[in-house]
Amino acid sequence: MPVANLDGILERQLARTLERFDGAEVGLPGLGDKYEGKVRDCYSRDGQRIIVVTDRLSAFDVVLGTIPFKGQVLNQIAQHWFEATSEVAPNHVLSVPDPNVTIARECEPLPVEFVMRSYLTGTTSTSIWRAYERGDRTFCGHNLPEGLRQHEKLPAAILTPSTKAAKGEHDESVSREQLLERGVIGEQDFERGAAIAKALFAFGQERAAERGLILVDTKYELGKTPDGDIVVIDEIHTPDSSRYWYRDSYEQRMAAGEAPRSLDKEYVRRWMVDTHGYRGDGPPPPLTDEVRVEAARRYIEIFETVTGREFVPDESEPLARIADNLTKSTATRQS
Repeated sequence: MPVANLDGILERQLARTLERFDGAEVGLPGLGDKYEGKVRDCYSRDGQRIIVVTDRLSAFDVVLGTIPFKGQVLNQIAQHWFEATSEVAPNHVLSVPDPNVTIARECEPLPVEFVMRSYLTGTTSTSIWRAYERGDRTFCGHNLPEGLRQHEKLPAAILTPSTKAAKGEHDESVSREQLLERGVIGEQDFERGAAIAKALFAFGQERAAERGLILVDTKYELGKTPDGDIVVIDEIHTPDSSRYWYRDSYEQRMAAGEAPRSLDKEYVRRWMVDTHGYRGDGPPPPLTDEVRVEAARRYIEIFETVTGREFVPDESEPLARIADNLTKSTATRQS
């Protein structure tokens, strides 16, 4: 069931998106050591990590602006998938005390993103389509056949690892052999991570198909617990980490030479490229309110399509609400 008066809600929320969360500024100075990522503001203390998912939108490895309710959508989609995949691979989640917050076990992140791909697509400089378009027929150690079209399905799903660039820099797609030769990651950790990524991707594609979607590609962040176990961290199968297409129109649009109908942040990437020619170099052009609202609609639609549940936006002032829920959660853990 669609949210009543969604457009009005989204337009009101434009002025009160969650751009950042600072514990000290909301009366919680003891949350721990802070780390600010492209989208998440994290605090580490006593073996736990508090992850606040903001409304920031990152693409081309650059923060482009904020999208209403994006943090709530991401956090709750991740929660859905973490619960659904708990028997496929262990994860770091301990609790979800707020629509924008996850409390997790503290883990040492592996220095590699495990990217799974099933289609020849993408708009970023590290995408498999851009490499193929340049004439490359080997991508991250995988040989690609001649004659493939943009958005066409690959012969099989492939793992295409990526380095983790510092904030403001660009990731690099590399092969398993390159990672091992550079000493970026040990062979045992890589093989375990690869096995987890392949199992999760197969599971995600199957579940997405049941919901009328194609899980085109995705990236997994993995971490190591103090006991040495490798678990899934950060997020899983969200619109930020994954590309989704509508399954029912894929063949028809390919036959017509049209791009598949997408349900992810590819909308914003394409707007940046088509309207401004922007691909991540230099300061990004500002997002218009119209684009921000449309992007929010798409995030909410993917939540409802993937989970099968109605999205219920929490319109309360986010900083005060998060501070209150974190205070209650901390009190519960200490009691």
